[in-house]
Amino acid sequence: EEGDEQTDGMTEEKCPQLVDYFVVAGLDPAGAWRPLDEDAKTSTSSCSSSSSSSSRAVESVTDLAVIARGLGEEVPEGFTCIERTLGGHSAELSAGLINNPHLYLCYRRGRDKPPILDLGVLYEGKDQLKQSWYVIETTPYSRSASLCSGGAPTAHRVFLTYRRALDSQGLHMLGVTDIGLLLPSKGEVAPHTFCRVDKNLNTGMWGPALYVCYKRAVAKANALLYKASLISRYPDEDLEAFPLPESVPVFCLPMGVTVESWPLNTKYQLPVFSTFVLTSASGDKVYGAAIQFYESFSRELLSERQSVRLGLLSVVDRRPITNRSLQVKKSICVLSQWPFFTVFQKFLTFIYRYSISGPHVLPLEKHISSFMHNVPFPSPQRPRILVQLSPYDNLLLCQPVSSPLPLSGASFLKLLQNLGPENACTLLLAVLTEHKLLLHSLRPDVLTSVSEALVSMSFPLRWLCPYIPLCPLQMADVLLAPMPFIVGVHSSYFDLYDPPTDVVCVDLDTNTIFQSDEKKPLSWRSLPRKHGKTLFNSLTVLHKTLEKICTPGQEEATLEFLLTDYDQIYRSQKQLELEIQEAFLRFMSCLLRGYRTFLLPITQAPSDTTTDCSSLFNLQGFLKSRDRTQQKIYSQLTRTQMFTQFIEECSFVSDRHACLEFFDECVQKVDVEKPEEVRLIDLDETHGGEHTVFIMPPEEPQEPDGSECPALYSYETFPTLKPELFDRPQDQLRVPTKGSAPSSPAPRRTKQEIKLAQKRAQKYSAVPDMWSKCLLGHCYGLWFIYLPTFVRAETAKVRALHTAYDVLKHMENRKVVLPDEVCYRILMQLCGQYGQPVLAVRVLLEMKKAGITPNTITYGYYNKAVLESKWPSTSQGGRLRWAKLRNVLLAVAQFRRPIKRRQKSGSVGSRGQDINIFFLYLYFTGVFILLQHLRGKYYTLPAGTRDSAGRNKAVDENYNNVSSPPRGGLAGKLQQLLTPTRHRVSVRRAASVDDRRPGGGAGRRVSEPRQSRKAQVAETLLKAKERLVSATSEVLMSSCSLCRSCNSLVYDEEIMAGWTSDDSNLNSSCPFCYASFVPFLNAEICDLGPVGSPKLQICIYDIPDPGPHIGSGKTPNSFQVAYLSPLVLRKELESLLENEGEAVLAQPQFLENHSIIFWNLVWYFQRLGLPSNLLQLVRASPLVSQFTQVNSAVRVRLLWDTLSPDTDQWPPLYILWRIHNSTCLLLPPGGVPMRSYSWRRHNHPFTLSFLEEVLRWVGMNEVHKAIALFLDTLAKQPGSAWTQRCGFILGLYREFLFLTLAAMGKDHVAAFDKKYKAAYSRLSGTLGREELRRKRAQPPSPKAIDCRRSFHPPLEC
Repeated sequence: EEGDEQTDGMTEEKCPQLVDYFVVAGLDPAGAWRPLDEDAKTSTSSCSSSSSSSSRAVESVTDLAVIARGLGEEVPEGFTCIERTLGGHSAELSAGLINNPHLYLCYRRGRDKPPILDLGVLYEGKDQLKQSWYVIETTPYSRSASLCSGGAPTAHRVFLTYRRALDSQGLHMLGVTDIGLLLPSKGEVAPHTFCRVDKNLNTGMWGPALYVCYKRAVAKANALLYKASLISRYPDEDLEAFPLPESVPVFCLPMGVTVESWPLNTKYQLPVFSTFVLTSASGDKVYGAAIQFYESFSRELLSERQSVRLGLLSVVDRRPITNRSLQVKKSICVLSQWPFFTVFQKFLTFIYRYSISGPHVLPLEKHISSFMHNVPFPSPQRPRILVQLSPYDNLLLCQPVSSPLPLSGASFLKLLQNLGPENACTLLLAVLTEHKLLLHSLRPDVLTSVSEALVSMSFPLRWLCPYIPLCPLQMADVLLAPMPFIVGVHSSYFDLYDPPTDVVCVDLDTNTIFQSDEKKPLSWRSLPRKHGKTLFNSLTVLHKTLEKICTPGQEEATLEFLLTDYDQIYRSQKQLELEIQEAFLRFMSCLLRGYRTFLLPITQAPSDTTTDCSSLFNLQGFLKSRDRTQQKIYSQLTRTQMFTQFIEECSFVSDRHACLEFFDECVQKVDVEKPEEVRLIDLDETHGGEHTVFIMPPEEPQEPDGSECPALYSYETFPTLKPELFDRPQDQLRVPTKGSAPSSPAPRRTKQEIKLAQKRAQKYSAVPDMWSKCLLGHCYGLWFIYLPTFVRAETAKVRALHTAYDVLKHMENRKVVLPDEVCYRILMQLCGQYGQPVLAVRVLLEMKKAGITPNTITYGYYNKAVLESKWPSTSQGGRLRWAKLRNVLLAVAQFRRPIKRRQKSGSVGSRGQDINIFFLYLYFTGVFILLQHLRGKYYTLPAGTRDSAGRNKAVDENYNNVSSPPRGGLAGKLQQLLTPTRHRVSVRRAASVDDRRPGGGAGRRVSEPRQSRKAQVAETLLKAKERLVSATSEVLMSSCSLCRSCNSLVYDEEIMAGWTSDDSNLNSSCPFCYASFVPFLNAEICDLGPVGSPKLQICIYDIPDPGPHIGSGKTPNSFQVAYLSPLVLRKELESLLENEGEAVLAQPQFLENHSIIFWNLVWYFQRLGLPSNLLQLVRASPLVSQFTQVNSAVRVRLLWDTLSPDTDQWPPLYILWRIHNSTCLLLPPGGVPMRSYSWRRHNHPFTLSFLEEVLRWVGMNEVHKAIALFLDTLAKQPGSAWTQRCGFILGLYREFLFLTLAAMGKDHVAAFDKKYKAAYSRLSGTLGREELRRKRAQPPSPKAIDCRRSFHPPLEC
């Protein structure tokens, strides 16, 4: 809870603000007016590839008519007859009829009625007339206007239809502005921006097919066009992390500022919402949302010439025309680094409505500053933010879907809705092959959403060429760029210019793709056949679903809607959006399947060409791995800038490493027989809580007497913002800054790695032999997270890195299941930090040897390490070589000296020649071994990893310490010869002591004659002295915990087996009653006294009676913390490092402030024999410093049994064995100081002969007889003997296990388990399993046994 509070506080402090700037753009009355039409003419006069079209204003079509010239009908007054097709052929509608009436289509333009919006063709009897559509059934002269033969039946008649705008719609409603007819058989196609009605007008028996097409546009009134300028902004100063771009006004009004004259009866024009995206030089995106609206403009600001052009003055006498109004276009805009376009639209609409209503008590500036300063970006702590803009206006801000995919303003719904499956696939091909794409629409907000989806559909490839989703008119020269681009423009651009011939034009309003005739047209069938067909089929199904669920937006003004119905209404659309995105992601995953196997790691010293794409990727191998029919598309793809950048991002550290790692996982998922059935995007619903933060509107001031202030603020036009009216709170939300690649990956796992580790843990928890290896993998992960701290504290840093490398090899030999690649990644990063590129290469080879393919993050840190580190010189100097050879010769000379003395004395004889040959062989062998040694192949290990012969132990399943390869034979002798004298003495001392270890000797005491008491005492004292010579304080730790449900002691391996895969669950399950409980680590710190004192050898200390329960009555030198699963501990450790940094692990406050994490780390590191500096923090803590000398050492002993037994009950058998076999110094034969628990004197029947009898039966593989003897002995005792046996039920199994361990040593534990299991099966038939269960006689589960075997605990009793 304390950590959560701290996290929440940190989030509150650093919460990023949602909106960065508020901008007002338009025509500044006090500034310079720059006409755009003159600029356009000037700019296009020098560009031969872009021709200007007619720019005169075109009125909308308001009426249609069909006339029969063959019957004498004339063109009606005001109408225009279409006599020619677009290619210049006859446009007669009835050319295929027998009795040809010579029908022609006529239209009339005007402003006297609402414009026509769409045209259609009705096949009577087959089609049903849609609502609000009209049919042209007769000519103006009341004859039939059917386009089929006059004698045809009624069911086969064909008519033209149209749809008209409503009377309530305004002046600038989109309408039909041009109509054309075309003959496809003559090679005629619909012009760009024209929509073709795909129904043949000629239904006769002969004659060519004839189609009608039309163009929709905004019918402009008399207007002047100027470049947009900045009128006002807030804040006035640029933010340090995000300066306001100068081009923002131009993007707010991409088609310029228009000054227009309207008829006085013109209906009110609704604001138009638009969005745009600005891309910085570093690739960061800034999202803009703007609304454009008209407001009144003063005639006094116009010149006489401008007034005449606008129709405000008569041409002849310059008389004012009073029946017209003057309007100007203006825009308000917000800029953010988050694409919350819907939220921004509601806020801007509220601000606009506020400006045209009134009067108000508060100025407009108060609402703008309140929204900017008080509305934060939604976070997991505040997933829903309800902003109350006014008593009647509110909006809901929800946290974006947690997805590894990059956040963007893309709408795949609008992409599929406006393009359809076929054109969407075609544009994907155009993006992958880096074509020039020009998107256009009459809806500016659709342009941005679809453009963002276009650059997102090719994920993980990133579009690097020019990208302008909404391009202003004066920046249209980018279409002439000699490079690929994706540009979006308003469709009215084509009223002024024709696009270049090498550009692919996409009309989002008519769903058509226009390509030049000179090149082969793009087709989605050029995509890889199987994957392209799968994508097309998926999009087809989704498109049908989209047509059903996409309905007009619902009213969201009520509070009840925002809090109750919001998720339900939009959940289906959100799900469909992700399914469309998933279809493209699945295609890209199949397209690049197996690409990682062709990445070429840097394994040598870098050169000038090391970072080239050809050096980082095996391009030819990748192409050969693809099907021969797909070579063309893959060749085009691999030549693009996107693919080159992708390979570089995969090879080096990048800020996109989390996204690329997610894509690698997708590639693995689709590597199945039916990839279309695999789900790739899993929504993270953990943040989708019901917690809603309410943000209230700014408070209205009151008069001193408490009455309301008068409403003084009203606006005729949108005002120029006044800085003094803004509220500037002191505690402002911080401006978000773009993050870069982390300098240290140590405490960090990506969300994808954490999710994958959780899935693996959940899978392995059901497999007994895999669960222990999973826990072991997380334990090693803990040590590698701590590794940077350990290396930083070591003086021999390179040696510490080699130790970590040995740990990796040891993990591989033990078949440890690693949950992720953090172990390898951290060591690679440290190799780069400390200049060890060769070791980094060896780590990569070790990783591949283990069958692990490095992901993007690990691969990037590896290449970073080998690229930026200084490599050792390949040409060593001659002096160094001669020095090595001199050392070898001196070593061989030392061998030959005693032989020469023997030869002089005549003791060698005729074998001298053989000895010389032997030393010649020794010479060359020694040179080789020595050179290998001097090159760093063998490394010195930390203390405590030497075996009884003084040599380094090889990696073994039964050892947790890690060591280098063994050096025996001549190499070992030569190494010993070159070892410094002091070191050799310490090795011999260690060997002399280790030879007396109880591991083998104690086990032989049962069968061999017992040693004399004097020999036992001497061996015990020597052993104790050696183990305590460097320590004056000792920490005793035990994980044995009490289950309070059944009053049973649960031991370490049983606790491990009871843990779950949930990394937030602290509970384990009792193996006896199956209840959940929290296990604890119990520890005691005791003083061993100064070196050489009698207290060192005796080591007796009394501990007060802890009472009837474990953990109660603790002394100041004993403590208890929760025993955490490695999964839980890793999550807590990573959270700690994320909040407080890596330095916390080396600070003395670590033990006090985070004692649970600290002691769990000490426990696991000691269990696995991994080096650390944690004990130095123990030595400096008040727990030890009160009775420890300065610079004293602290050691840790891990005990299997509880530290707090119930001393009122009979002692366990292993305690009695040690009491019976101990000396007067109370030291057990194994050399482990025995702890005095002040056991109360009991008349127990367990004599020395009884214990020896039990051990004899155990040694003879007759464990069932030993159990029967034990139970019979208890049955003969008066009273409740079993209750008197133990307060905390130890159980039969633990009694005999610990007795075997104390008497015979650890080597007999595994054999005892097999014997006991057989005895249990035998006794269960006679005593019954329930009775044995009551006596806690059942052996541990296979899961617990495997946990003990995997961890191989160095535990003592």
